[in-house]
Amino acid sequence: MTDLLYARAQMGLSLAFHIVFAAAGVALPVLMVLSDLKHRRTKDADYRKLSEKLAKGTAILFAVGAVSGTVLSFELGLLWPEFMGRYGEVIGLPFSLEGVAFFTEAIFLGIYLYGRERVSPGLHLFSGVMVAVSGAASAFFVTLVNTFMNNPSGFTPTPSGPTDVQPLVAMFSPGWQYQTAHVLLSCYQASAFAMAGIHAFILLKHPGAAFHKKALSIALPLACVTALAQPLVGDLSAKHVARAQPVKLAAMEAHFDTEAGAPLRVGGWPDAEKGTVSGSIDLPKGLSILAFADPDAEVKGLKEFPRDVWPPVAKVHLAFQVMVGTGSLMALLALVTLWRRWRGREWPHGKGMMRAWLLSGPLGLVALEAGWLVTEWGRQPWIVRDVMRTGEAVTPVPHLAAPFFTFTAVYLFLGVTVLFVLWRQVAGTLPRPREPGADVDGEAAHAH
Repeated sequence: MTDLLYARAQMGLSLAFHIVFAAAGVALPVLMVLSDLKHRRTKDADYRKLSEKLAKGTAILFAVGAVSGTVLSFELGLLWPEFMGRYGEVIGLPFSLEGVAFFTEAIFLGIYLYGRERVSPGLHLFSGVMVAVSGAASAFFVTLVNTFMNNPSGFTPTPSGPTDVQPLVAMFSPGWQYQTAHVLLSCYQASAFAMAGIHAFILLKHPGAAFHKKALSIALPLACVTALAQPLVGDLSAKHVARAQPVKLAAMEAHFDTEAGAPLRVGGWPDAEKGTVSGSIDLPKGLSILAFADPDAEVKGLKEFPRDVWPPVAKVHLAFQVMVGTGSLMALLALVTLWRRWRGREWPHGKGMMRAWLLSGPLGLVALEAGWLVTEWGRQPWIVRDVMRTGEAVTPVPHLAAPFFTFTAVYLFLGVTVLFVLWRQVAGTLPRPREPGADVDGEAAHAH
């Protein structure tokens, strides 16, 4: 591996690790507030207990997200100094606002965690809402930076660097509304599905666990709504990519030849050297309809572009298929669940549905990771599309294998530790097994 590949691998590893905890940090406060509201309305102690558990989980994930996010901020400067040195002034505003959102979230999370009995109920609830809002704002501003990298605007490129910089225009680069909505929905969807999967697993083992039934009733509405909204937003995002980044769309769909009435390829393995796809199921005119809402629209193929600007076609296509496939499965499960709910069933009813939600628990995270791989791989070989190549931005410092393997070990340790701590939180809610003879002794004492 070259130093460029080690730098890309380290950045990719850091992002893949951070995004899981960042996504949960965005979504868990919403579930926490929903549980708190349900407790205020019903006075049911289980909902208060659930909001407290979710608050502790948010705090744990916030801490890990802060550490991994700090590492990412250093890596941007250390691994990609040319990028930050040249374009730091262009995209500095969303980075600064993300910092404000981060500190706001930290302040209100402290109030929510330690102020339940120390501040008024209204202020306590308000602090929880602010944690949810500032967590979403943090993700929103970071995603704006990525939008700029995909669709740079707000400056005039020159050989010596950007001129005529307009920070607000750069911050809201074309397509920002689609990408930010897609990212925020994915955070809520991944976290809600993971939470539903965990409680479905426990309910399969302990069907009468009231706490976990109530927890599932909080997670399922958010999971179903986001699973159905995400394909709609994803379609708008893909249509924007078709107009603004045709080479990325061609890589996503493994579309090599320009043609009108282009088919939609489901599955398949592309061969970039031969310009062919094997094993795919082709839906006639499907790509033209999805990309341009016209069955006879012309879709540009990869062969329309110079070979040195092609993304890694096989990887982008595979990641895109995984994202779409997992998203479709989640949307289908949401539809079935809502239909059964409309028919008067419970949330959800029967072991079959419980198993379905258990198996679907990880799908949101899989789709989230696959979607980011599509975004990042699909932009290559550019770090700022059509303006700066990734190879031009990398640090000249050699021996980047050492930090790559060091950080890999650190992330593995952190990941295992966080999973253990979170499982301890969940384990504290499991029904305790009854001791032999407890019921008999209790009945005897009551009779006496």
